[in-house]
Amino acid sequence: MVHFIRAYIKSMRLYYAFITGIAGWLGMAFYEHIATSQYQTVEIAPPTEKKFVILALLFLSWGINQIINDYLGLREDRINAPNRPMVTGELNPRKAIIVSIILLLTSAVITCFYLEPLALIPLILGVILNVIYEYAKGYNILGNIVFGVMISMCTAYGFLAAGPTTHPYFTKSRVSALILVAVMNGLMTFYTYFKDYEGDKAAGKKTVVVQYGIGKSRIIAIVSAFLPTILFIAIYSNDFIISRINNTFLILGFLTLFLQVWTGYLYYKNPEGEKTYYSLAANFRACVCGQATLIALFNTELAMVLFLVSYIFVGFLFDFHSNARA
Repeated sequence: MVHFIRAYIKSMRLYYAFITGIAGWLGMAFYEHIATSQYQTVEIAPPTEKKFVILALLFLSWGINQIINDYLGLREDRINAPNRPMVTGELNPRKAIIVSIILLLTSAVITCFYLEPLALIPLILGVILNVIYEYAKGYNILGNIVFGVMISMCTAYGFLAAGPTTHPYFTKSRVSALILVAVMNGLMTFYTYFKDYEGDKAAGKKTVVVQYGIGKSRIIAIVSAFLPTILFIAIYSNDFIISRINNTFLILGFLTLFLQVWTGYLYYKNPEGEKTYYSLAANFRACVCGQATLIALFNTELAMVLFLVSYIFVGFLFDFHSNARA
């Protein structure tokens, strides 16, 4: 049992937990902003214990779904990551899937009976999109779109699970937040395709990197690093976001832009080889810190803390997975 738990936790790759956790925290911070502002209708700021449960589910959601993703991607992982527990046999695939299903069902029960039943919608959609992603990544940019939308479901979950809300569920500001999260995560997963190039190519999965080749993809890597910033400027300048930018947002925004451009540069400089794996730390930090920056639109102090904590712990947890073949 201990051996299984250790292998299961290793397969969860907990540095990813900040991707889903901070994405969901953004949704919850947005909800609290409405609950304490002039725009408030039926929204009620959630108590601390409720927020703790929501965040626990969000931070664990990536790892639980990652087991399903590893199971569906065994074919290419035998090439890309032959030392992963499920590939080596250290983690029994069937038992791991059963545990993940049980945990997902438990999350659904908690959401329905303790949080808000409406939040079941993004929870279920997130699981479905995770399954679809394994197949969608074989069709060029479709995989990036599906992955980005999947993570944006965490933002929707954080918002809807925080408390009651009324129509319209989708406003310009809420949709804009979901789009920004989706784009940042779609870009993040694009960079991960560099390390998986050989395995994806052998498995017949035509990701962007496989489709255009290393030469063109490395140029896309550095050009696309500016995409989230350009998109935010377009959305904000057209008044799609109610909240106004502040000094904290500007500071964190410039730091995020640096991290995004730095990530693009790393993959431009080293689009092949072992360094594509170790560049993931910068990639994940850029994505998570970008999500934390958006929180500054609603809660400046929280955004600053989450930005710093995320930057530190993403790198810290990534160091526990120093094996590029795992």
